[in-house]
Amino acid sequence: MQRTKLIESEVGLGTDLANGSTVSNATVLRVYNGSGGVATVSIAKSTPDGYTGISTVSLPIAQVEFFEKMGADLIWASASSVKAAKVGFTN
Repeated sequence: MQRTKLIESEVGLGTDLANGSTVSNATVLRVYNGSGGVATVSIAKSTPDGYTGISTVSLPIAQVEFFEKMGADLIWASASSVKAAKVGFTN
């Protein structure tokens, strides 16, 4: 059975690209929507010339989702009450 390995405590996400975070260069994130409504979560890919290829998904109220990204990629959400924690998986 696969389990979630907590690596760091959760943090509130920034609400735009300028305030996005790598969340300690995480490659796997557990994201929780603690806002009062549907929130969006976005990830921008890191390139030598900045950030490109923004991908966005909706996250329902009180929903947990796991995201995989490259360490330098930025993540942010539409509400500061969306939290992310750096995690890994273990068997």
